Amino acid sequence: MTRRRTFLVSLCLLGALLALGSAAATASETDLPAALNLAAEAAQANRTGNPLIILYSRTDCKYCETVKRDYLKPLAKNPQHRGVLVRQINQDSEVALTDFNGNKTTQAAFASAENIKLVPVVAFYGPQGKQLAERMVGAGVPDFYQGYLDEAIAKSAAALKAR
Repeated sequence: MTRRRTFLVSLCLLGALLALGSAAATASETDLPAALNLAAEAAQANRTGNPLIILYSRTDCKYCETVKRDYLKPLAKNPQHRGVLVRQINQDSEVALTDFNGNKTTQAAFASAENIKLVPVVAFYGPQGKQLAERMVGAGVPDFYQGYLDEAIAKSAAALKAR
């Protein structure tokens, strides 16, 4: 009986490890590049006349996955949005981050400072961390989300040009 129980426990642990490995692979495939240095990334985006687009997310947010997969990742292939820089900040991550003023913080602390409560949130930043368009909160209505995203990017680019 002891050997059988040990075998069953081992089998359960193996199954759990395989499931965790599969979930980690899935998350890494859908994640956007992590924001690391917001001042540098905003400056890079600004050089192409575009905003720095930040997706505020969580590791357990299925709506965030939809926004990443269906709307933000395809921006890189869309000629209309050439040069757009998209980064991800996880509300539940202690990964190091340099904010727009050069201060060291974490992704979670920065999201909190930006008053991010619910995710997904897509925000549009210019140099020095100025928000250029209204944040997009939630996953929205699929029929209109792409149009709202395109409009916010255009508004942000126009605000950068007007500076």
